[in-house]
Amino acid sequence: MLTLIIRSIIIYFVVLVVFRLMGKRQLGQMQPFELVLTLILADLATIPMAEMSVPLLHGIVPLLALLVIHYIITILSKHFPKFSEVFSGKPVIVINQNGIDYKAVQKLNLSIDDIMESLRGAGYFSPNEVLFAIMETNGKISVLPKASASPVTREDIKIKSEENSMPVTIISEGKIIKDNFKQIKISQGKVMEFINSLGVKQKKILILTLDNNGKVYFQEMHKRAKTINTNLKG
Repeated sequence: MLTLIIRSIIIYFVVLVVFRLMGKRQLGQMQPFELVLTLILADLATIPMAEMSVPLLHGIVPLLALLVIHYIITILSKHFPKFSEVFSGKPVIVINQNGIDYKAVQKLNLSIDDIMESLRGAGYFSPNEVLFAIMETNGKISVLPKASASPVTREDIKIKSEENSMPVTIISEGKIIKDNFKQIKISQGKVMEFINSLGVKQKKILILTLDNNGKVYFQEMHKRAKTINTNLKG
């Protein structure tokens, strides 16, 4: 039993390393060849974990071999577009200025219901709102809306606004994330001074984020969140 547990732990960490080296794409963002490799990896990993008669090395070597294959295909796809088309396909325009391209839809082996579902997923409920829609190689649909369906921006109505800044988590579940201070152009002393001014014990803070525009998102445990505009600007 102990041997089985040890084998399972080893295989688990090997598979984890392999997936980490393959990249961070989610399942829905994978190219076809990546999805195939993922399915095979999952199947191969279970064999040495369940079958004691199979040498552990016979399970690890195929996993590493598939990782090498993945790298080879990725490199070739980057340098040779035709090679990429064979393994990943190419984007297809399914809606153009004339409406839905039925030939393209048939070529992709999709139905009109599939296209409508993808449009709704992208936030559009009618093809009439869409100028172009492209079915990407990972199965997602990219939409360029018509001008009449495009959301109004601040630039459209001539409203000046400062650039957005990525919020950085300073406190999470009562703990200060010191490494994150490197990502903001504000001294740690000033930030800690502001936190102390809130009059709340640090361990009672569920989350506190800060961006370089001085905007703080703050929530105590079991209480409502608050957004505070401060002078802590980077």
